[in-house]
Amino acid sequence: MHLVYITCGSVKEAKKIAFELLKKRLIACANIVPRIDSFYWWNGRIESAKEALLLCKTARQKIPGIKKLVKKIHSYDVPCIEFIEISGQNKEYFDWLNGELKAQKNG
Repeated sequence: MHLVYITCGSVKEAKKIAFELLKKRLIACANIVPRIDSFYWWNGRIESAKEALLLCKTARQKIPGIKKLVKKIHSYDVPCIEFIEISGQNKEYFDWLNGELKAQKNG
């Protein structure tokens, strides 16, 4: 299982991205942390922003599709899309996640 870490410009954007990833069965679940304070280098300066954090659960084989879709619809020029491999998770949750990722796409 992989955790996908995506920073977004707003909760609205995080919800939009989550919904699109779910519709395409690229993720099985999404969580949104509504407000994070981010500090980062951009164009040679230290910047700060109020963002939303989108956390998604997925499988390794879905990573290329996630990258492609998020880059297509994200408002940032260079969106943060990080993948963290998870081990030792609850077996029942792991089985549920894999079942949802293998289910037929709606529509």
